[in-house]
Amino acid sequence: MKELILPKFLKPGDTIGVFTPSSPSYKVNPELFDNGIKNLEEMGFKVKLGTLTSSRSHEGYRSASGEERAREFMELINDPKVRGLISTIGGYNSNSMIEYLDFDLIAKSRKVICGYSDVTSLHLAILKYSRLRTFYGPAVMCWLGEWPNGISESTDWFLQAVMNHTSGEREVKCPKKWSNHMRDWRNGDWKNVKREWQENTGWTSLSSGTARAPIIAANLNTLMSAAGTDYWPELKGRILLIEEMDAPLSKEERHLTQLKLMGVFDQIAGLIISKPEVYSSEGAPFTYDELIVEVVGERDYPIITNFDCGHIVPMVTIPSETLVEIISSREKVTFKFLEESCSE
Repeated sequence: MKELILPKFLKPGDTIGVFTPSSPSYKVNPELFDNGIKNLEEMGFKVKLGTLTSSRSHEGYRSASGEERAREFMELINDPKVRGLISTIGGYNSNSMIEYLDFDLIAKSRKVICGYSDVTSLHLAILKYSRLRTFYGPAVMCWLGEWPNGISESTDWFLQAVMNHTSGEREVKCPKKWSNHMRDWRNGDWKNVKREWQENTGWTSLSSGTARAPIIAANLNTLMSAAGTDYWPELKGRILLIEEMDAPLSKEERHLTQLKLMGVFDQIAGLIISKPEVYSSEGAPFTYDELIVEVVGERDYPIITNFDCGHIVPMVTIPSETLVEIISSREKVTFKFLEESCSE
């Protein structure tokens, strides 16, 4: 495997390019999209919209063909004024871009690339073929577009990852509150109805232990769409972090069992599972955690659940294959980045 390439740190005044790899959600809520751009600018960045994004291109469920979406992405990669790229949002079809991307140019660019959910496909492909570290973090509409000024902790964790953590260790502490409050984008509720928050009871330990290893973050549903492809990630000796938007227990059992049958749980050094945005027990007399224990089984590495990354807020930004330390016990769960994620 080629040596991992670190992206260049972002600096105040740098230009961030916005690309739309799948869903054209700016058509559903243009004001939310514009608010995300405003918040990026208030963070100190300039913004350049990709060609599809600036024209608000849409073809129903997608912004354009896979080839056209890849062209938008590569135009931002090739623009010397653009120092980083952030996705508009996720969707379902970012993997359609992969065959049209120039991974050598992506590697040479050393640009920060950030997004989550369906953007998992691009994270995995870029990590595999370019060996460039990318960032599983917020998108323009979620959560940078949150009315009125984004989600402060999500913004801070993003800036720590791409700009401010320049050396040493960095511990991420469990936030005091979290939210999965879904508000209608079409009638103004997203800005007129105050977000409901829940007390964060802490990250949960299902298996005690300590792991120091590179971390891979992925949306579970999108990760499973990569099974059998050449860009399936190298997971041996890694800490795997998975998160979901929609998590009925029947689907979670199916995906977790597939990972088990693929031997993933025998290869990894640790497992982190984040809170899902939409959870349903579907009448089962057991919890999500109990299902995880049933499928994953007894392991000698740490297993942490109830984490804060992905489709809930706030979300921790996870740089791919960054060395982290997780310590899991009944008394306490800790999470530390042991190194910076970018370089000069």
